[in-house]
Amino acid sequence: MVGASGVGEAPARIAEIADMGFESFEPFFWQTTNGQDLAEMGKRCRDAIGERDITISTLGMFGNPLEDRELDRETLQGWKDCIDNAHHFGATCIAGFTGRVRGKPLTESLPRYREVWSELAKRAADKGVRIAFENCAMDGNWQTGDWNIAHNPDAWELMFNETPDDNLGLEWEPCHQLVYLIDPLPQIRKWGDRIFHVHGKDATVRWEVIREHGIFGKHDFVWMRTPGFGDSNWTDIISELRLAGYEGAIDIEGWHDPVYRDALEMTGQIHALEHLKQARGGAFVNVSAKYGGGDPSLG
Repeated sequence: MVGASGVGEAPARIAEIADMGFESFEPFFWQTTNGQDLAEMGKRCRDAIGERDITISTLGMFGNPLEDRELDRETLQGWKDCIDNAHHFGATCIAGFTGRVRGKPLTESLPRYREVWSELAKRAADKGVRIAFENCAMDGNWQTGDWNIAHNPDAWELMFNETPDDNLGLEWEPCHQLVYLIDPLPQIRKWGDRIFHVHGKDATVRWEVIREHGIFGKHDFVWMRTPGFGDSNWTDIISELRLAGYEGAIDIEGWHDPVYRDALEMTGQIHALEHLKQARGGAFVNVSAKYGGGDPSLG
């Protein structure tokens, strides 16, 4: 399924774009749910979908639940509320950042990570919910950062050793790996069983800038892009995901493309929608139902 992520004031936004061909939506919250009634919001989202063949498999809760500022505490509570209320949306997965001990090397976050996420993993398992960590560094690195430790495959090894719970995995997208000049395709082969949700976002690596100016100069060496405008071969990505057993949604994460933005935002997103549908092979054709299980080439 191909859908949209980050749909704003979710029920109203879903109602606005539900007839544009999207097959799924991922509503998300930034740092806090602001005390909203998630059960009521879930009902309103499902009412906005109506009888359309559209799913909400995943909710997003993005912030830093490992620290102790007021908004951090609200993020942690938001995770709990999303887990407890996922069923009102029809969702079975909650996605977001792991959080991070601010300004410290990545490994110094692991004790707090284990403390928080072991508890949340159990809470989620009791509700039949999986947790998926987005692979975005939010401008952090191995030595320092503010938001997330789940941005590097070496970090994934450490994290899942700390919390081997089966319902902890990744919200994966090729964009964030290309931003770090990592080849995304081999990751699917190695980490496919941990990929619980996929964001449809791409990147363009400007190799001519890297060759002349490097990655720390004044010129941007990479742009985040809407699928269909970046470097990724989505046919290969979807094939690898299917070979790894992935059957979930690819939700387009818009609002990042430097070209298809502002008045062109939805033009870019609809292009991405059609691009991803073609990359998966187009519309599903049920040959066995049409031909009674026989070979249609035999007449």
